[in-house]
Amino acid sequence: MTAERSVVIVGGGLVGSLTACYFAKRGWKVDLFEKRPDIRLPENAHLVEHRSINLAISERGFSALRRLNPGLERQVKALVVPMHGRMIHSLDGKQTSQAYDVFGRHINSVGRSTLIKILLDTVSSYSLVTLHFNHEFLEADLDSGHVTFINDKGERQEMIADLIVGADGAYSKVRQRMMAKVNMNYSQKYIEHGYCEFSMPALNGDYAIDPNHLHIWPRGSFMLIALPNMDKTFTCTLFMPWSQFEQVKSEEEIAKFFRSYFPDALELMGEKSVCSEYARNPKGSLMYIKCTPYTYKSHAVILGDAAHAMVPFYGQGMNCGFEDVEALDNIMLRILHETNPDTDNTCLLDESQMQRALDEYSCTRTSDASAIVDLALENYIEMRSRVVNYAYLFRKKLEGILHKFVPKTVIPLYTM
Repeated sequence: MTAERSVVIVGGGLVGSLTACYFAKRGWKVDLFEKRPDIRLPENAHLVEHRSINLAISERGFSALRRLNPGLERQVKALVVPMHGRMIHSLDGKQTSQAYDVFGRHINSVGRSTLIKILLDTVSSYSLVTLHFNHEFLEADLDSGHVTFINDKGERQEMIADLIVGADGAYSKVRQRMMAKVNMNYSQKYIEHGYCEFSMPALNGDYAIDPNHLHIWPRGSFMLIALPNMDKTFTCTLFMPWSQFEQVKSEEEIAKFFRSYFPDALELMGEKSVCSEYARNPKGSLMYIKCTPYTYKSHAVILGDAAHAMVPFYGQGMNCGFEDVEALDNIMLRILHETNPDTDNTCLLDESQMQRALDEYSCTRTSDASAIVDLALENYIEMRSRVVNYAYLFRKKLEGILHKFVPKTVIPLYTM
């Protein structure tokens, strides 16, 4: 297939990789740049940091995979663990299940490295895609499409593209370049809470706790959560205010803290392992970003966290990024079909059509993404405290009953 137009994608993570697949499928020549090494290679396995909260993939994410290739959706679904609801762990060890949906709809736990490897393998299958690892973005002239990178050997590489896509995360350098060209409304805020990751090993060859739930130990101003992995382990994450992290430093203090607030989890995780991981694993910050517009003329667009980073408590960050990719593809395809109904090659779009597509994408996605950013922040309060409140439980029960009988009128937030 001959490419009529070219695209440079900055960022080879989850959203960037999926974006590359979509553009290649539509006939574009794609150059995908990632500043990190290829994590699929055995010698780079150690570079997967214990700093990325497990992912929850929902229908919003699966829809984007399915639109690209139904086989890709099936491949990913074979590697997820369904979570049908929350399992709330009281201080006395009592466990209470709270279903997500009265019709059985659910979210799924998937390992970040597992998913990115699948997407990178999929990207590599497209002949129109060239992958560039160990290449850091330096600068870009958005009007001319001239982009400059530097590799790990200090060598500069220059490219010229019809479109520049920023899928380079919350600290996006592409977004920074766009802010110098457009009147972008931009806000960024760190919340006063951080996180640290732990692991819960398998017990006698099986899951130590029910694998089909998102487990939560809500303790008011902080919480511990656990998401299942395919290898029978759980990835656990402690979220709490930085002021409390500062008070828990020594092995004795972390052991005492877990014995006081998460005794049942500590028994399953192992005191020695908890102390070791707390000391070894980095403490991550949590922040969210809102901005508008997401585009510059017909020349540049940002997707995923580069456009709308969010805290992880709604489980929709990656799903929202995947939805960006699907929405952009859908808009470009619709505009193409106005003049070329017999082809799906969006590389045939002219400059004015591309600008229409990017403008429409920005207008439709900014309001949707902003709402999800707010919901994600609100859901942290729900998870760490409200899930044990009787008024909250009554409201959720009533919502479920009403949704069952009038599903188009009453729609709980998790269903949306």
